[in-house]
Amino acid sequence: MTMEDRIEELERKRERALKGGGEERIEAQHDRGKMTARERVDYFLDDDTFNEFDQFRTHRTHKFGMEEKQLPGDGVVTGYGEVNGRTVFVFAHDFTVFGGSLGEVMAEKVCKVMDKAMEVGAPVVGLNDSAGARIQEGVQSLAGYAEIFRRNTEASGVVPQISSIMGPCAGGAVYSPAITDFTFMVKDTSHMFITGPDVVETVTGEEVSFEELGGALTHSGTSGVAHFATDTEEEALDKIARLLSYLPQNNVEDPPRVDPWDDPERADEDLNTVVPDEPQKPYDMTNVIEGVVDEGSFFEVHENFAKNVVVGFSRLDGRSVGVVANQPRVNAGTLDIEASQKASRFVRFCDAFNVPILTFVDVPGFMPGTDQEHGGIIRHGAKLLYAFSEATVPLLTVITRKAYGGAYCVMSSKHLGADVNYAWPTAEIAVMGPQGAVNILYSDELDAADDTEARRDELIEEYREEFANPYTAADYGYVDDVIRPPETRERLVEDLEMLESKRKEYPEKKHGNIPI
Repeated sequence: MTMEDRIEELERKRERALKGGGEERIEAQHDRGKMTARERVDYFLDDDTFNEFDQFRTHRTHKFGMEEKQLPGDGVVTGYGEVNGRTVFVFAHDFTVFGGSLGEVMAEKVCKVMDKAMEVGAPVVGLNDSAGARIQEGVQSLAGYAEIFRRNTEASGVVPQISSIMGPCAGGAVYSPAITDFTFMVKDTSHMFITGPDVVETVTGEEVSFEELGGALTHSGTSGVAHFATDTEEEALDKIARLLSYLPQNNVEDPPRVDPWDDPERADEDLNTVVPDEPQKPYDMTNVIEGVVDEGSFFEVHENFAKNVVVGFSRLDGRSVGVVANQPRVNAGTLDIEASQKASRFVRFCDAFNVPILTFVDVPGFMPGTDQEHGGIIRHGAKLLYAFSEATVPLLTVITRKAYGGAYCVMSSKHLGADVNYAWPTAEIAVMGPQGAVNILYSDELDAADDTEARRDELIEEYREEFANPYTAADYGYVDDVIRPPETRERLVEDLEMLESKRKEYPEKKHGNIPI
């Protein structure tokens, strides 16, 4: 064959590989409201930056009718490209080829991408759309999953790992996304579960739909498995790109600083009135966050799960920060099991990837109740204090109102190692709320009072004035300063710049024993 003949053969093979499982299956994918693997990759990456790996690889199994089904790519598109000019490695299951099921070769392709991402130090994005293990390949497919899980674990805390579920993801396949840092799901077209509705009904007698069992709304709001639920695949891919913009390429780099667009000295006078005068009245903590950080930069994560705590990414004078905040409008901002889990994992992610953490505190304590105690609130709450105590990134904390009891300690207090702690004049820092304290301290006096309720109100006000204020904590140095709310942004911008070179070293150890 001449060179010209060989080039023609190459082009034919490439054209065949681009067709995946063929036009009929591509049309079926579109009929389900889904893009193909290549369409997703093309949409996600910057134009003309995709470099593909292993386009011509095919499966090795020649059993169960697989002999004549050699399809180039073997059910996954892998390679690297750029997102907003930064290198990202990507793999995308091709549902048009064997339903995107995983076999030996497909697993090797995914592992190659993950290995290369680790070597280079760049994020990995997995676009999942798979029927699960390829039955015809038996134990090889199971071995393939295990190889991927091991790489997920090795890459954890080294390079950012992001999963997007864009179709089925069932059985053992769910554990790879579960190990990654952030998971996106698409409403109506994506599902995750260990066992499907049919098996659930057979074993338990419970009838449940795919959407109820493992849909995007279920996992983003009830189980917390998914961090984002989007209306379309395009929205998911756009949000992944935005998420990456806050993150470094790997754990030895700092997050990228963008050109600032907001005045670092901007003083939002609305912050003076955002916290109500009535101590029990709720307000939306996101209004505080948005009034302090760079305008329009707050990107909330896990918005629909454990809503009594808010986490997300933002910027201060162009610098990336992770935000953790109590949400007073949901259960008064109390910390419960799910909120503790949500916040602690976010803190540990930020610490792993050198993202400073900004904490806003308005917390009356941990959620009481037998369900919380029996569910292990002690163990789960310990995760959050462990995460903050362990963190070596810059920690900045602002107490806006209540900071009571152990929850005060847990929410990035000075005692856990926070670098800068501020309190607003509305802050109440005490062992417990005034009402509970008065009931304990003055129980005999209240029993003897002619007008118990009137005397209780007087004592509560006296306690609040004397103890539930920020000045005692400031006197001990537990709060660095009491500031006017509009000053918060300027002070934090200056502090973050000061802390840019922060380094903290501890005695060498293999790892601590977090109360998982």
